[in-house]
Amino acid sequence: MTLILGYTIFLIIMNDLLPLTGETTPLIMKPTLDPTLDELRRLSRDIKAVRLQIDKHFQGSKSSQECKLSCKEGHSGPTHESMQAVFDLKPFRPAVNLSNPTIANISFTLYAVLGVNEKTQILTTFLWLRQFWQHEFLVWDPDECDGVTRISLPVEKLWSPDIIVYEFVDDDVSQACPYVYLNHTGHIRWDRMLRLVSACNLEIFSFPFDMQNCSFTFGSYMHTIRDVRLSPALTFQEMSRNSKRYLEASGEWELVDLLGETSILQFGIDEWDIITFWVVIKRRPVLYVVNLLIPSSFLMLIDILSFYLPPHSVDRASFKMTLILGYTVFLLIMNDLLPSTANGTPLIGIYFSVCLALMVISLLETVIITNVLHHNSMKYKEVPNWVRVVVLKHIANLICYRWTEDVQPPTTPQKDEPEISNVNSGLWIIQPASQTPAQDPTSSRGAAALPELQQICQYLGDLHAHLTSMHKESELLDQWCHVGYVLDFLLFRIYLLLISCYALVIISMWCVWISQS
Repeated sequence: MTLILGYTIFLIIMNDLLPLTGETTPLIMKPTLDPTLDELRRLSRDIKAVRLQIDKHFQGSKSSQECKLSCKEGHSGPTHESMQAVFDLKPFRPAVNLSNPTIANISFTLYAVLGVNEKTQILTTFLWLRQFWQHEFLVWDPDECDGVTRISLPVEKLWSPDIIVYEFVDDDVSQACPYVYLNHTGHIRWDRMLRLVSACNLEIFSFPFDMQNCSFTFGSYMHTIRDVRLSPALTFQEMSRNSKRYLEASGEWELVDLLGETSILQFGIDEWDIITFWVVIKRRPVLYVVNLLIPSSFLMLIDILSFYLPPHSVDRASFKMTLILGYTVFLLIMNDLLPSTANGTPLIGIYFSVCLALMVISLLETVIITNVLHHNSMKYKEVPNWVRVVVLKHIANLICYRWTEDVQPPTTPQKDEPEISNVNSGLWIIQPASQTPAQDPTSSRGAAALPELQQICQYLGDLHAHLTSMHKESELLDQWCHVGYVLDFLLFRIYLLLISCYALVIISMWCVWISQS
């Protein structure tokens, strides 16, 4: 029996050297018909099972002893030797059973919005990030370590989960926090600051009354759900309240809400735990309203009031040209305050462009009125009959144009007054027909005075013709002036209607966005 037991132990020891397959059995292990060998085989299986149980129990007790840090009398906390043994295991995930994943928890507080770059679609924020995970090798009994329950350790000596932000597009230049807090149960807390430069799809059409919704996706870069499980350390409502409490209120942006959800990212056959946060921020529009909208509105108001300048006595075109030049300089100066992207143009940019276009239309209207008042009147052309009917009658009645009491709109062309008769005929009337030069005793003196009378009559005729021409020019000028005034009044009403409708649409859209935010 002793010999059989020894041989059985020999077979157990040599079992690892024998090749095993699922199809054949080596010649050395082929069964025989000896019943004694069958009994030995059953006995060897029983001994092997006992050995496996003993090895498993031995390994479990050894692992539990290795996972627990040792303490010495007279020293507070675990010994440096026991911790150094754990530091040497930094490359390995701190789990006794590697089939069990390491649980990691994260939470953050949004402290400040440092900048929003609409052109590059980048959001820069500053976060207070807090991470938790379990280290199964760093466990000790507080009663054996003088009641010490928490110590701080350098994070570079410990394994840490590779939690990253998937939207990260730049290096983190924030100040590093080199230490973590370790609890006696192996629970680690790591608080650090994070300057997060992330990609965000920015919508700037409603600038400066816009709201942005940017996402922060936290997850492990390499470890799947079999190795690391990720979950939030606080509820999303608590993180939102903390961020609203600590967010700096002096900047351009304010936090509206902080939302989030947990999900699983699947890529091929692998799966990762991720936590997605949505940061909803709103721009404070006071700066842009004061610096952009109000000055632009004042310039448009001045352009409207310029229609009250008399077009025939004041160079209104020069005034409007100066106004357009000032508005262009204003846009160039304020260009840095306007966001610019390749995806679209903000509504305020369209607003400025339309305002500039309306100013140009106003200048064009002034050019037309100036041409009507000066160019046509200087040619001394009669006002066409269709212009009298359409402009001076129908359009004037349509826009309620008020005529002065001493001036009424002409309806028919004025007939020319009869001109003075020939000077020579007047001279023959002055001279009596019954007298002859021979019978007049003063014929010599009359003959001497006749050229002077003829010259005086000619002067009077020229003066009368000049006065008649001036009277006719004055009438033509008055008629063309009334045509220009009626057209100016009509175009002013149309221009005022366009500006009113445009301003009403813009203000309504902005009011809707403000109410929605």
